[in-house]
Amino acid sequence: MPKVRKLRDSQVRLARIPHWAHKAIRNCDSWIEPETEWHRAWKNKFPTEWQEFIQHDGQSGEKHIADVRTEHGLVIEFQHSHLNPLEQTARERFYGNMVWVVDGTRLQRDYSRFLKNKANLRTTDYQGYFLLDFPEECFSPLWVESSAPVIFDFRGIGEDVAPDGTKDALWCLLPGRAGRYAVVVQMPREYFMLATSSQPQLLPARDIVTGFAQRLRAAQERIMQPPFFMSGRAFRRRRSWRL
Repeated sequence: MPKVRKLRDSQVRLARIPHWAHKAIRNCDSWIEPETEWHRAWKNKFPTEWQEFIQHDGQSGEKHIADVRTEHGLVIEFQHSHLNPLEQTARERFYGNMVWVVDGTRLQRDYSRFLKNKANLRTTDYQGYFLLDFPEECFSPLWVESSAPVIFDFRGIGEDVAPDGTKDALWCLLPGRAGRYAVVVQMPREYFMLATSSQPQLLPARDIVTGFAQRLRAAQERIMQPPFFMSGRAFRRRRSWRL
């Protein structure tokens, strides 16, 4: 498992935002957007002391407020509205160890697109892990090149258990590619909460993607190589064997 990048104390200072200062500080952060009910519901699943942490870069003086920063240093950003790609990249660079949770109900076509192309998810030997050739056909193209894991929540606000099992799961698009494939993880909500609350990473994303890439290369090499070498006479006898 790769080591999670740790930011030096001299470079980053973290502090809980006093309640009375929320409004003033939030107005100073260009990344802050109006909170929806979906946004608040997700944020409130985590301890109050993890919510709305102000983070400074000691070198540039830049400061931003993370929706959630766990005691293990994992930042979780909940995104409902459209996000400019340049801002998305800037946030990922600033926070480093982070995961996105995206509201898959913001646009009506988001879930219908996923449902239509869900059959393109290729199963693997690992339960809940899939390979996807064209991730932009399943997910919003705005998120397919993210450098951080992106969780798509298609259930939105509503029942505790969705009647549609597909909506009830969270769908995680891992950063990077295994050959030409994206790696997608079907994740129970309970696991997401447990993992983000108890460890510094949601998943060892780089190791997972690299592992799948190595398996794909090995499988391709086995296809290209003959099972064994035979002399001409042995090969002529071999042709009469049943396959």
